[in-house]
Amino acid sequence: MTIRIALADDQALVREGLKALIRDLDDIEVVIEAESGDEVVEKLAEAGVDLVLSDIRMPGTDGLALTRILAESHPELPVLLLTTFDDADLMLKAADAGARGFLLKDVSPEELAEAIRTVASGQPLLKPITSESVRRNYAYVDDHPVVGDFSDREIQILRLLAGGYSNREIARSIYLAEGTVKNYVSEILAKLETRDRTRAVLKAITLRLI
Repeated sequence: MTIRIALADDQALVREGLKALIRDLDDIEVVIEAESGDEVVEKLAEAGVDLVLSDIRMPGTDGLALTRILAESHPELPVLLLTTFDDADLMLKAADAGARGFLLKDVSPEELAEAIRTVASGQPLLKPITSESVRRNYAYVDDHPVVGDFSDREIQILRLLAGGYSNREIARSIYLAEGTVKNYVSEILAKLETRDRTRAVLKAITLRLI
């Protein structure tokens, strides 16, 4: 089944680039193209879509405002937000607005396609800040091996910790009880032999776990 998407970005060059990537995919099709959130809302009356892919920063009705509008008018329609800004606060604002997904524009074509498929299927995807930027700006000297292996769920939670999410926000985004997330975090700290979340994230990045 083809995933029909609405694409919104105020920069024509960016839109063309995203369309070129999507054009090569058999299961994803751009059926609405817009320069602003207002234009998306207008065109939704003419064509149905399965997902909205929108820049988070646009003149007028930006991606966050568009997400809030659609949460009221089309609550079943998932929104995947894109940004060039490496800012954990934006992720929290995106989640609060009701976005189902958040990605930086430096993701690979494969990651973008998989993100669209994931969010369109009803699953949340909130990709945290890029680890390379942390490696460039922070030095963490504890490079001792971890104690034990990490499960896929623990890596997922580590990535959300890197994005600045609280236990409650993590629980909401991956559909777990807050107490369960707290237990996972405690286990992660123990495996990394760190005493707090910040050190855990920095060590995980240093060791290229995330």
